[in-house]
Amino acid sequence: MSTHTVLYDPAGLLEGGLPLDRATHERLAKAVLGWTGETGLQLADLQQIALQLTGAARAVAAEVRRAADQLPADHAARALADVVLEGADRCLSGAPEGTVRCVQGCARLIRALYERLDRLTEAVASRPARAL
Repeated sequence: MSTHTVLYDPAGLLEGGLPLDRATHERLAKAVLGWTGETGLQLADLQQIALQLTGAARAVAAEVRRAADQLPADHAARALADVVLEGADRCLSGAPEGTVRCVQGCARLIRALYERLDRLTEAVASRPARAL
């Protein structure tokens, strides 16, 4: 029995209240990116995977936004985050399709968002403390 709940929250209403399940997101993305040729999955299965990945991508994108907002507007890490987030917004603006191409695109987006989140987390941690 699974203890995880898949979240589909296209409006992003809950994103700040739930911790990211990074390991699960990364495992699913890795599996999807490993597909070559025919997957043998039904359309409904592909649609469900697309929903899971887009929900995860929205949640990670929200974390990237929060981390980027902690840096000054002219910080290089924030500028790169803005570029990744613009791409994420374009990718997530439409309804997910139940195609291998769409699912793999979502998986690549999750990977890029987590990479950017890691860089932002490092940048925020390395900033000198501000005087109070």
